[in-house]
Amino acid sequence: MAVVVAWVAMGCGGNIVWGAGGGPAPQFSSILPLLQVAAIPFAQAPVQMWDLDRLSRPPQVYRAEGFRESGLRAIFYEGPPFQGRPTRVFAWVGLPKLGPGERVPGMVLVHGGGGTAFAEWVRLWVSRGYAAIAMDTCGCVPKGSYGAWERHAMGGPPGWGGFDQIDWPREDQWTYHAVANVILANSLLRSLPQVDPARIGLTGISWGGYLACIAAGVDSRLRFVVPVYGCGFTLDTAFGDAVRSLGPERAQRWMDWWDPGAYLPRASMAMLWVNGTNDFAYTLNAYQKSYRLTKGLRTLSIRLRMPHGHGGPGENPEEIRVFADSLVRGGAPLPRLTGWGREGTKVWATYQSEVPVVKADLMVTKDFGRWQERDWEALPAAVSADGHVTATLPEHTVVWYLNLEDNRGCLVSTEHEELPQ
Repeated sequence: MAVVVAWVAMGCGGNIVWGAGGGPAPQFSSILPLLQVAAIPFAQAPVQMWDLDRLSRPPQVYRAEGFRESGLRAIFYEGPPFQGRPTRVFAWVGLPKLGPGERVPGMVLVHGGGGTAFAEWVRLWVSRGYAAIAMDTCGCVPKGSYGAWERHAMGGPPGWGGFDQIDWPREDQWTYHAVANVILANSLLRSLPQVDPARIGLTGISWGGYLACIAAGVDSRLRFVVPVYGCGFTLDTAFGDAVRSLGPERAQRWMDWWDPGAYLPRASMAMLWVNGTNDFAYTLNAYQKSYRLTKGLRTLSIRLRMPHGHGGPGENPEEIRVFADSLVRGGAPLPRLTGWGREGTKVWATYQSEVPVVKADLMVTKDFGRWQERDWEALPAAVSADGHVTATLPEHTVVWYLNLEDNRGCLVSTEHEELPQ
């Protein structure tokens, strides 16, 4: 039996080319403001978790009676046992129109807090030429209203975060089930004869982005992963107090088992990280610690005050489609940053791009305090024809990074740097 072993490590991975003035050093903020949780947020010993031999096999599928959406199939598939009884997971599955013998790429779509399996999200990716599956991760079906979806009799544990479940058996807790059900969705999609199993990606929104980060470190079959908002280092996010309120021992257990930082060092596929400067839940410092742990191609897209939500904000950023198409459909990729750095107040970036980069902005904040409340502004930066971007930091800059925008409206970002004060 194969099991995933999550080795936990502090530190920063990455492949940034630093400038002569030196790149930003890793910044690890204190994690002890309320309770003495632990100086190191993850255990040093390996943690045995999901059985990939079992989860890599396609699950049993059942028709979901009473659910209809044009062009989609409503199903239940078998999930892991919950409190000793079998479970079933609701999902929408869609396929584009195919020619004889044609196989298409696939997308696994993971909703966030208040959400469920969204049919329109599946339709969006089907319209782009992908097979797609969106599952409910909280034992519900898409009946009811946003944040109050109807639970079904064979559902697993409710979400989100599972903070109140930390004393339950590990295999009964929400994150265990949600990640297992994401892996099973991938296994189901790749079992379809119309789908190319080597070209399946995953994107998740908010708590779904959190799950996407764990899945990236667990399910190496994924070609690429796009976390939107969600990340690891939960103690630095809006959910940090929920973890600390568990008390030192239980909080440490939650971090060891369920924080994505314990799994991201194992992520080797291409990843696109999409967030905003002032996200209410997932802060830029937690984001940076998270993406620096990964081993594969890493692309950032950090928009000024990006709204947080399902639908348009989290599902429709054009960067996600372009990133996916470049990896599995031969499309032109997003601009690739080849280096960035700072010398005094002069900052720069170098890039390569198959499409024109038409604009660049220097993103700065002069504020300290909570990341969610800092005032950011976009200042013009100079773009040269030979792949260079330059700008000068204004006085009193506290944090900066550079954004580049191509002629498709797609935006890529350097890492941010917190300046010594």
